[in-house]
Amino acid sequence: MPGRFVYWMNVSLDLRIEHAHGEQGGGSWMRIGESLHREFNSRARALSLMVQGRTIYETMERFWPAARDDDALPDHLREYGEIWTSMPKVLVSRTRTSAGYDTRVLGGADAVGALADLRSQTEGDIGVGGATLATALLRAGLLDELLLFTHPVILGAGRPLFDGPDVPVELDLLEQARFDQGVTLHRYAVRNARPGS
Repeated sequence: MPGRFVYWMNVSLDLRIEHAHGEQGGGSWMRIGESLHREFNSRARALSLMVQGRTIYETMERFWPAARDDDALPDHLREYGEIWTSMPKVLVSRTRTSAGYDTRVLGGADAVGALADLRSQTEGDIGVGGATLATALLRAGLLDELLLFTHPVILGAGRPLFDGPDVPVELDLLEQARFDQGVTLHRYAVRNARPGS
């Protein structure tokens, strides 16, 4: 199966990914219990590759490598630490030139073009992390799917899922599910995404 970029994010009902600046995926409004985290683990393990912007990469880098060996944490968190640390990753950054944990850095003036090449050379799903990166892929017609875990809260303000698409984006629902505490999963295909090579 040709590579597909899948933007995976926790969101509020009004499609915010953080309420206060700097939450970086750790807002108290998120309801992430064990069953939901095990779903994260299962889906992350099935990815061929992760592509992350600098902000989300550095958030993950600060916690998950140490978490995999922290006996004080429950096993589902240690498991995700192992998945993230060992998964092949690409960090898209204009400022960093190196990274650990099976990560290569992609920068330069034509990062989107390089990501298009990466998509064509990869089989399976490529997890996308970061609103700036996902917006650039969407605008280039390279974003194939959205995987949204929607938490039952309206934030009213904060960072949106995308940095303002230029035109309406039509989607097709592929999958939905419900988890503890009212969290729902919706997976959508992005219509008119450019086909991979």
